[in-house]
Amino acid sequence: MTKTMSLTLALALAGTALPVAAQTPPPPPPPEAKMQAQPYVMAAGKSDLYEINSSQIAVDKAQNPAVKRYAQMLIQHHQKTTAATMAAAQKAGMTPPPPALDPGATRSINELQTAAPGDFDRIYLAQQVPAHQAALDLHRSYGARGDQAPLRASAKKAVPIVQQHLTAAERMLKAAGGKRM
Repeated sequence: MTKTMSLTLALALAGTALPVAAQTPPPPPPPEAKMQAQPYVMAAGKSDLYEINSSQIAVDKAQNPAVKRYAQMLIQHHQKTTAATMAAAQKAGMTPPPPALDPGATRSINELQTAAPGDFDRIYLAQQVPAHQAALDLHRSYGARGDQAPLRASAKKAVPIVQQHLTAAERMLKAAGGKRM
């Protein structure tokens, strides 16, 4: 009887721990992106592109209507912040390439694409929390110490948007019983 209970408990714990461990947040931006224009523009663009792509998947796969609405909001907001960052970069005399995902963000997207329907909302939100924490740190840091005034102004305008997204993701993840990474 004790062996059976131990095995049942171990299987139950493994079943709940495995999906949490599988959540793959995109990697944070490099430290130089917090102060230098070119790395900042690349990191901000990559962050926005991850948010847009992951949220497009969520619009299709999310089970909870609130998560679908959140994803749609992220798509709209991050399209705007990308446009604002690119405009600010041009104002600063830069011609940045279009945003691109790095291998870490691509792994996060792949995880969402292959997530089981019952796990999708929690995995999506669990990725959004650290992604938005990193983005918030990036925009706050560059807004305070960045080397190009037009980009500093754009970064400062992004901060309340990203904070709103982070707060909403944390609230929904907590309500879903998910664990932050």
